[in-house]
Amino acid sequence: MDTRIDPDSRDRAPALVDVVFPCLNEEGALPWVLSRLPSGYRAIVVDNGSTDRSAAVAFEHGATVVTEPRRGFGSAAHAGLLAATAPIVAFCDADASMDPADLPLVVGPVASRQVELTLGRRRPTTRGAWPLHARIANRALALLMRNSTGLPLHDLGPMRAANRPALVALELQDRRSGYPLEMLLRGHAVGWRVREVDVPYSPRIGRSKVTGTIRGTLTAVGDMSRLLRAERRRPATGEQVTR
Repeated sequence: MDTRIDPDSRDRAPALVDVVFPCLNEEGALPWVLSRLPSGYRAIVVDNGSTDRSAAVAFEHGATVVTEPRRGFGSAAHAGLLAATAPIVAFCDADASMDPADLPLVVGPVASRQVELTLGRRRPTTRGAWPLHARIANRALALLMRNSTGLPLHDLGPMRAANRPALVALELQDRRSGYPLEMLLRGHAVGWRVREVDVPYSPRIGRSKVTGTIRGTLTAVGDMSRLLRAERRRPATGEQVTR
């Protein structure tokens, strides 16, 4: 069971957006990441077994800290979702590859009720921001997503925002790398409107656990391919993506 540490729950106004940061050994990036949150956005840092001071650093910088001992990106992301209370929940990597100051780009369409889910399409700011093997894998997955769902998507990036009650109601089950894709597939299956927006993508701080390694990338591709195969067996639904 996860545990929660809230550094200052006394007399604090409710957050407009809760931002979930799955975290594994990101103490070097967290101070900058947490300093970039817009007003009205609350950080929920989910420590997924860090061996450094990630949890302490997050606490010191004002975040709500959730401890999720079950390893896996989906485990951390879902623990953060269940800890969230704001009407909108966003997700963002904790490695400084994406700037939390850009979160309103993905939150805006959800807040204005134009869509139920917004996905951030990564736009690298430098050549080294996105390793070649990860870019190739993402292109292949994007093609499979389009073929399986009919949605004209280009990326399954880590920055996204959704209506929290609707997302909780999906009862997502994947606890590994397939969690972001399951979110999209299940949302699409129930008729969610989806929008893709461009967001800058920069070199991360520290070593990547997924896209920075070929092994991590292959694991993610395997998890997502499994979900896509299941999706192809589902009845087709109408296209729900806007740009």
